[in-house]
Amino acid sequence: MMIKRTLFDQIKKHLISKEITLIVGPRQAGKTTLMELLEENLKKQGKKTVFLRLDLDRDRPFFASQERLLQRITLEVGGNKGYVFIDEVQRKENAGLFLKGLYDMKLPYKFIVSGSGSIELKEKIHESLPGRKRLFELSTLSFEEFVHFKTDYKYALSLSKSFEVYREKILEYLEEYLNFGGYPRVVLGKTIEEKRAVIDDIYQSFLEKDISILLNVQKTESLTNLVRALASQIGNLVNVAELSNTLGLSVQTVKQYLWYLEKTYIIKKVTPYFKNVRKEITKAPTYYFIDLGLRNYAVNQFGRAVISPDGFLFENFVYNSLKAHLKLTSTTIHFWRTQDKAEVDFVLDSTLKATPIEVKYTHLKSPEISRSFRSFLTKYRPDKAYIVHLGSNFEADIEGTKVYFIPYAEIDFIPAVLV
Repeated sequence: MMIKRTLFDQIKKHLISKEITLIVGPRQAGKTTLMELLEENLKKQGKKTVFLRLDLDRDRPFFASQERLLQRITLEVGGNKGYVFIDEVQRKENAGLFLKGLYDMKLPYKFIVSGSGSIELKEKIHESLPGRKRLFELSTLSFEEFVHFKTDYKYALSLSKSFEVYREKILEYLEEYLNFGGYPRVVLGKTIEEKRAVIDDIYQSFLEKDISILLNVQKTESLTNLVRALASQIGNLVNVAELSNTLGLSVQTVKQYLWYLEKTYIIKKVTPYFKNVRKEITKAPTYYFIDLGLRNYAVNQFGRAVISPDGFLFENFVYNSLKAHLKLTSTTIHFWRTQDKAEVDFVLDSTLKATPIEVKYTHLKSPEISRSFRSFLTKYRPDKAYIVHLGSNFEADIEGTKVYFIPYAEIDFIPAVLV
């Protein structure tokens, strides 16, 4: 069965725009499949299309020049309106300038282009296409996409509605998702062995094709050790100097590796919450993984991760969900730590207000908050605060703040209230 992606309808609506539709995301997140479905949909409408892949020897010669590419396009769709799909565009040298030149010719063609995270690094496509493109990020499967696939799309309910009706079943899906992650090929794997073979291929592909090429690194052992170190301490403060000593790398090299890991959609940095922005920049950050399966594989826990009530795997899951729902807003996600070790998992900063969120991998049955969470409420006096857990909805007034205890399936409720 085909996995349906939420982004499909959003991109389909953008096809009427003259702007270049640019789809980026992790390697093997499903970009090619999504583009093939878009092309198939257009063909059913009688539209003319051409699909070119820069990872195929037969198509690569057409990108030798803009003139050569236009000859191929004209041969396929003629001189009238058509849709041009270009996959793996990061393999084209100076891809941004190449696309800018095509766009500025005011051709009758709509360009739909995909590339991995490396496109932002090597080709600086964003700087080359101001006002000429709209960016769509396709990550690995969200939990909602995962649940709908697992239930054969039988229930046209939102995740929060499904949770009310099928709570125990969805909890089983959550544990599976926390263990194996959301890479489409992993999800489609029938056995644990098949899933493990797929995640191994994805991991090695990332090391060999993304990082090795971009950094010109022949031996990836130090990078592998860095990924493993980060995977073992998700949600904890990351001290670059300590990593440098542990890994035997210079501080500058560690910083460079961390930056590239972010830009290739492996990890995401979260900075501490401060009223003073300069402190936020200089203090130690935390890191979360874009895909939990890849994180588990890095620490040899793929398919058998330990998910404890005070662990960070569920916290990583909540972070990813919040990040996805806040993507098109100005709200930023931080964490809060004090010198006396008070801490709050997440603080959503929407300029005028800070909203704290605590994560508990347990079924709370009554209003319970930690001393650290209470400290934040006392210090900042937020209007609202949230505790994300496995149980049901309830609320309480604590320190003058309305504290909402919500199930993990209703995380989208938080951004909806804030924006």
